[in-house]
Amino acid sequence: MYTDTDRCVRAVQSKDARFDGWFFTAVLTTRIYCRPSCPAVPPKVENMTFLPSAAACQQAGFRACKRCRPDTSPGSPEWNARADAVARAMRLIQDGVVDREGVPGLAARLGYSTRQVERQLNAELGAGPLALARAQRAQTARLLIETSALPMGDVAFAAGFSSIRTFNETVREVFALAPGELRLRAEKANRHVPKVPGTISLRLPYRAPLNPDNLFGHLAATAVPGVEEWRSGAYRRTLRLPYGTGVVALSPRPDHIGCQLALTDLRDLTIAISRCRWMLDLDADPEAVDEQLRCDPLLAPLVDKAPGRRVPRTVDAAEFAVRAVLGQQVSTAAARTHAARLVASYGEPVADPDPAGGLTHLFPSPQALAGLDPDSLALPASRRATLTTLVGALADGSLPLGIDSDWEAARAQLNALPGFGPWTTEVIAMRALGDPDAFLPSDLGVRRAAKELGLPSTPAALTARAAGWRPWRAYAVQYLWATDAHPINHLPV
Repeated sequence: MYTDTDRCVRAVQSKDARFDGWFFTAVLTTRIYCRPSCPAVPPKVENMTFLPSAAACQQAGFRACKRCRPDTSPGSPEWNARADAVARAMRLIQDGVVDREGVPGLAARLGYSTRQVERQLNAELGAGPLALARAQRAQTARLLIETSALPMGDVAFAAGFSSIRTFNETVREVFALAPGELRLRAEKANRHVPKVPGTISLRLPYRAPLNPDNLFGHLAATAVPGVEEWRSGAYRRTLRLPYGTGVVALSPRPDHIGCQLALTDLRDLTIAISRCRWMLDLDADPEAVDEQLRCDPLLAPLVDKAPGRRVPRTVDAAEFAVRAVLGQQVSTAAARTHAARLVASYGEPVADPDPAGGLTHLFPSPQALAGLDPDSLALPASRRATLTTLVGALADGSLPLGIDSDWEAARAQLNALPGFGPWTTEVIAMRALGDPDAFLPSDLGVRRAAKELGLPSTPAALTARAAGWRPWRAYAVQYLWATDAHPINHLPV
């Protein structure tokens, strides 16, 4: 995108927010970089240059604009729609792997040498993994400075900086303000906003349109008691994070998602935000998705009626895989009951920061579930065997599921497990691994909707018809599911 100068210029001159995160505008005269939708008067064309990432802008010596705050743009939708090494690397960097394991750890997860990872990221993003991680640390620092009362020393180390000096230099370089000046500006701007003690309040941006009905409806209708709940207009859940635990409350707003985080260790802030964005599919490009699906005349009315549907995902791929097996051939209510029993027996207790809240546990880890007694499960014998085999593979690491998974390799491994058919494998690929082209032609709700719309209702014929929906068949599933009156399709009252 950023190499198409004419297209970038048109986007900047029209202040088109759809391209926020796709590229950044660096102004040669002021040495400031902006998002395409910056409200300031656009610079002269000859003074613009375009770069693919905030890290590339910072590495080239440009400062973040104080008006449009380009560092808070939605992420590029490319990293969600691709499964190659660069996309997987970006998802891991956003999840904090470089800060925790360094570049060698990132390369090891991808199966490449550090030199190869550096080369590929520099070629596509104009910056290597360290620069990308540094830009992310700067954004985390800004969030903590503006949304908390922490001393600056604590902010520096929580954001991932190795020293206060590096923290101060980076903040000044990126934002052209000292940390204390950033906090003072934020306090003046937010003096009328009520603060909840012990929580960090954020606004998660997204590309419009966003239809919250099926997104929050699905998460609320399938919520596991003790781990998730819908309360006071927000979806709340517990989080297992690298350094500790957390509780998040996410509520839909007209132009953003309200996010309140309570963390036991603030070093998890960046990872928690990344996982919440991933779960709500906030970095998707709804214009591209809906434009493709509208090409089918039978799907077009569904898209026009409620554009901007997202795929409800998960914050933990292993957790969702377990829940997918528990949900095989049973109702949503039965699946929640089975999961709640596992949580009560094997989940780790946590404290809910909201006195009126009902969150009590983390979902059990695969290691905790590895010791479960199959006879204690109120499931058919075949499904017990499926669950225990899955848990064993997740616990010993032979089945690595996560945001960095190779989609086709993960499918092959899942299909090799006993009791795994196309439906279970594809729903995991869709909601846990994030494959935007995952498809469920055998799903009862999909087949019922297809029949009502006049689409082929047999799996083979529907798969053939859905070839025209690629690479967005997972989003087509959301539109088909939405024709049903099931609670997953409606925002809770």
